[in-house]
This record gives sequence, structure tokens and C-alpha cells, in this order.
Amino acid sequence: MSEVLERSQVLDRSLVLDAVRVTEIAAIAAWKLAGRGDEKAADQAAVDAMRTALNGLDIDGEIVIGEGERDEAPMLYIGEKVGKRTGKMKIDIALDPLEGTTLTAKAMANALAVMAWAPKGTLLNAPDTYMDKIACGPGFPKGVIDLDRSPADNVKAIAKAKGVEASEVTVCVLDRPRHAEIIASLRAVGARIHLITDGDVAGVINTADPTTGVDMYVGQGGAPEGVLACAALKCVGGQFQGRLVFRNADERARAARVGISDLDKKYDLHEMVRADAIFAATGVTKGALLDGVRFEAGFVHTHTLVMNSATRTVREVRMKRAV
Repeated sequence: MSEVLERSQVLDRSLVLDAVRVTEIAAIAAWKLAGRGDEKAADQAAVDAMRTALNGLDIDGEIVIGEGERDEAPMLYIGEKVGKRTGKMKIDIALDPLEGTTLTAKAMANALAVMAWAPKGTLLNAPDTYMDKIACGPGFPKGVIDLDRSPADNVKAIAKAKGVEASEVTVCVLDRPRHAEIIASLRAVGARIHLITDGDVAGVINTADPTTGVDMYVGQGGAPEGVLACAALKCVGGQFQGRLVFRNADERARAARVGISDLDKKYDLHEMVRADAIFAATGVTKGALLDGVRFEAGFVHTHTLVMNSATRTVREVRMKRAV
């Protein structure tokens, strides 16, 4: 790789604080509708706020993971250009203005505003389909997990790497009927299972934070959310594998439209995020990973996790702003 190309793959560090501001604004907008029972209104508020914030930045960005294809999403659709576009570095943007619309509508834990960006052409333009996923955090030997092994065998591999029994391994799984066989496999080796109702991105990111106690994530969730999670894991040295799941011809056509021809490919983390990335997540409602938005005595408080893979830095940012 040439020196010029290497430099082009490094994002300006000023984008770290910009990312924090964008997810903060989206989280605050969504929180104002927490507990109101209206998922669409909460999601739209987050989308509107995030789009306005992005268009106020001195960036030349393109949405590669967004709210859907152009005919389905009026704003933050895949392919939409955002930012002032004044000759700054071109960047890919993956986002979920409100991960956990149901969680927010019901004022339940773990809703997030999430975004990642990387140099242009380096984020997988994943179609809006499902993806089989497996992930673990940093500190494990390369290849310790494998999507083609059973969940039980992956637990045994994690346990061996940690020097513990399989019963001391905790696995996060999205609580869905489709995961019954996965859960049975995990229980067969005595693993602890941490079931979550929603929040696929947060579930994967939990493996990157030792305080959550989660060692591994496994299951089937959204492919776009897989790219967002990979951006976070890349910043901390985690591992991830995914394979797209297609239920019908329409979903296969979606893949074709974004240039994916090998429908059975097993993607590694570094194939999904091919250059250094910046990841930011702000809590909307309080959860295991982040505190939620809070209004108190004329101030709004937010809690954001921001990561930069180029510098391998992870920061928690707590903001207090007068309102």
C-alpha cells in the first residue's frame, strides 16, 4: 500500500468530537418521546435531529448504512449525501439514530443513538437483511470463535482461552424464537445466557466492555447493525464473523443492488470495516453500557461512548448542558 493511500485511510481526529455531538443530539431528541408508546415518532425525532446535525458539519459524507433504501426512507437513506461537502475528506457513514425504538417507546433500558464513520469505500454496504453473527471482545487469540462451529463448541473455545470452565462463560443472545436451538446448545454446556429483548448493536458491544460480564454474542440480527457493531469492535481489538441470510428473492435483489454477488460469504470484521473507523453511541435510556439522557435542574445530561480504531482509544464522555 502506498504512503498516499495509507494517509487517506486515516480519519481526522476532530471527527471524534463531531461524532459525539451528533449522537448526543439524536439521543436527546429521542428521549423526549421515551415512554410515550409511539415508536415511529421517537425514531423520526432521532432521524431529524441526526440529519440536521450531520448537515451542519464540515464533512463530505455518504450514508452507506441508514434507515433503508431511498424509496423507503425520506431521510438518512442509503446513498444520501450529508455534510457541507466543502472538499473535506470523503467518508462513509453507518448509523442508527435510534437503536431500540420499542425500548424507547416503552421507556425500557438499553436504547442508543449510534453512528460510525470511516474513509470512503471502506464500510460494507450491507443490504437490509438478516445476518448470522458471532462476536467476542479483545484479549482472545485470533480465530477463537468461528461462525461455522456450534455455539457450544465456541463456548468451549472461549472457556479454554480464559482458563475457566464453560459454566463461567456468559453469552448474550437476542430473545427470539429463532434462537431456540442456539440457546439449547449453550445450555447443554452450562454456559450463562444473557437474554436481551432488543438492541442488537448494544448486545455485540457488550462483549467489548469487561464490566458487562459478557464474553460472546451469537445469533441472527440485522446486517446493517452488524456493520455498526464491527466498527466498535475494531476499535478495541474484538472479533466478529457474519453471514448474510436471505429469506426471499427481494432480499437477494437488495444484495445485488449494493454489489454483493457471493451470497454465502462469511465476513470477517476487517472485511466489513476495511479501514480505521470512529464509533460513537449515546444512551437514550439507561442500560448496562451507558446511562440514559437525563434532564435535571435546567440541565440535560448525556453519556456517550466514543472509540477511535486508529489510536485504539475508548472514551466515556459525559455532557452537561443548560437548556
